[in-house]
Amino acid sequence: MIKLTFLGTGTSQGVPIIACKCPVCKSTNFKDKRLRASVLIHVDGQNLVIDSGPDFRYQMLRAGVENISAILFTHEHKDHTAGLDDIRAFNWVNKEAVNIYAEKRVQTSLRKEFSYVFAEFKYPGIPQMNLIDVTNEAFHINGTKIQPIRAMHLKLPVYGYRIGDLVYITDANYIAMEEKEKMKGAKVLILNALRKEKHISHFTLSEALELVKELKPEKAYFTHISHQMGFHDEVQAELPDNVFLAYDQLEIEID
Repeated sequence: MIKLTFLGTGTSQGVPIIACKCPVCKSTNFKDKRLRASVLIHVDGQNLVIDSGPDFRYQMLRAGVENISAILFTHEHKDHTAGLDDIRAFNWVNKEAVNIYAEKRVQTSLRKEFSYVFAEFKYPGIPQMNLIDVTNEAFHINGTKIQPIRAMHLKLPVYGYRIGDLVYITDANYIAMEEKEKMKGAKVLILNALRKEKHISHFTLSEALELVKELKPEKAYFTHISHQMGFHDEVQAELPDNVFLAYDQLEIEID
């Protein structure tokens, strides 16, 4: 059994956007309020987090998370990494470093953005982390198999992940056929769908729907959603019965 919680389902600016007066940003529906995209996956007795954006601290508090086994990064953009400093709380409570899984390029970015973590003189209280390489080969975290899936975010390579019958892909607008093979047969597909209009580096709603039709998961959930998508309830009413707009704090289970 895998339990997944959507910690955040918004795009890089979140929803509402600062100073925006559009109807979606002014909506009172909690499903239209989106922190930056991240998920918590509880599997095999452990908590795995994919991406730690600028809302990471609040996401952990809101979800009541008291320990994590690892953070897996999809790529190095700030809306996916900026909250990494807040693992300090887990260091203190659990008395150990947090394992951080990322490809070499992303590790280089983390070393630059959080240079104080890796400095020769370490200031007391800084985050403690173990950087662990991710390649295109499957690996295990405490016995749980993780299969990376390569996708493209315009020209930037990113990783999605398959865990059992769950596939999580965000910030992508192209997936090669050989990578799609890794996704086939999954019961649940989580995919970014930024908005209805064409975008240079993200799947649109129609493009995400086409990929769902191609891969045929039992259920699909769309995340990394912009205010330009429209009201959650109105868009949801347009979707097939097995396709859902995700929203913050939504919990799903995969057998």
